[in-house]
Amino acid sequence: MTSTQTRPRPQRTDRARRTERPSRPARRFTPPAWLDGPMTSLHLVLGSAGLLLLIGLVMVFSASSIEAALDDQPAWAPGVKQLVLACVGLAAMVVAMRLPVGLVRRHAPKALVVVFALLLLVLIPGLGIERNGARQWIPLGFTDFQPSELGKLVFALWGAHMLALRERYLTTRSLLVPVLPVFGVLSLLLIVEPDFGGVVSLALVLVGLLWAGGLPLRWFGAFAGAGAVLLGVMVLVAPYRMERVTAFMDPFADPTNTGFQAIRGMYALATGGLWGVGLGNSAMKWNILPEAESDYIFAIIGEELGFLGCLVVVTLYGVLAYAGFRIARRSADRFVQLASVAITVWLIGQATMNMGYVVGMLPVTGVTLPLISAGGTSLILTLFIVGLLARFACSEPAAVEHLRTADRSRLARLLLPAPAHAVDPVRLHRFPDEPVEGRPAVAGTRTLLHPRGTAARRTPAPRGADLRRREPAVRRRPGGDR
Repeated sequence: MTSTQTRPRPQRTDRARRTERPSRPARRFTPPAWLDGPMTSLHLVLGSAGLLLLIGLVMVFSASSIEAALDDQPAWAPGVKQLVLACVGLAAMVVAMRLPVGLVRRHAPKALVVVFALLLLVLIPGLGIERNGARQWIPLGFTDFQPSELGKLVFALWGAHMLALRERYLTTRSLLVPVLPVFGVLSLLLIVEPDFGGVVSLALVLVGLLWAGGLPLRWFGAFAGAGAVLLGVMVLVAPYRMERVTAFMDPFADPTNTGFQAIRGMYALATGGLWGVGLGNSAMKWNILPEAESDYIFAIIGEELGFLGCLVVVTLYGVLAYAGFRIARRSADRFVQLASVAITVWLIGQATMNMGYVVGMLPVTGVTLPLISAGGTSLILTLFIVGLLARFACSEPAAVEHLRTADRSRLARLLLPAPAHAVDPVRLHRFPDEPVEGRPAVAGTRTLLHPRGTAARRTPAPRGADLRRREPAVRRRPGGDR
């Protein structure tokens, strides 16, 4: 056999063919059929938020009863107050579920002006009350109003409105210019109070808006560096913030002062174990753990309900996060997409910060656990936000069709009316050439996929372009370069 000849490949025997395993196709995860329902997003939002609220009411009754009794008050008084505030919040949620999206957009700039005025009024001595060295509340008699909580919501809605209006001609500069200066002014007013936790929560709203708007990822790295520098400056201005950072790194270095609350929270979690000591049997709520019903209520959950109770709470927040991002993915309205992402990042980020500093993984910022911690303004506004998410869920095209055609009771139609449009009328008025709900496309236009891949935008085709040629769709990921 010469070197140029190739050796023939050996033939497989019948025995080898019989023993050879057939190749199996790759398995793909298929979600359950009920996840594709038109009202699934609404059910996930209301179900997870409702269960979190129920857990919060029970735990506030348990965590605040001993402290109220030691203060010569009825043991049930703080829990009943929280229940009344929850009823007010549920009424606010129903109102939010009936609000048209266009109405929310039109009044967002006016609400931002009101927030600026309230943040200035709270700094006036005699009008704003001071607690623990911070002037953050305006007394209303039955509860205390905290303007910073309203400011986060209004900033999210206003920012989504501005970015949605500029979506057609959006660049990196136009993405930052309307949102970043307003964030800076609001943060400055919060620092004056001071309310460092409010600044961090407001930053979460900003991150959600910019990420959903498509800001390149390198800008987030620059923002992280600028935030680190700003944090260093704030620590130098107020040395007590450095004590919080050092207490987070080593709380046992000063167990009777800066590390006192963190250590007691860890003890509460360690005592609970897997199953907990039982509902109402917490020892840390006997004036041993400060702010047990608000900032550190997650520690009481871990002590009384154990690791499994904490796991249920974390899972419900995960379901709420999935529902919020699902609404943003399935919606056809750019404003709804931006607002849903910003609100979801804010709520889940704040819950992560609270649970993070309770377990000793993050510095103590003083933010509350949404829907669970005791509070007035925070609980009412959080339930209002849940109502907005429910309204956004009803704005999905499939949900709009279902609400219009399904046979519903009079009460269901009253609480949850069918939206008139899947896309906000503000955008229809500004861009009348967009096809919505069967409206034919205007001649001389071409279709580009929406950045989220859910809605089509109409942009004028260049003169002389061949409209019969199908151009490739351009899909942009969140945070990618444009």
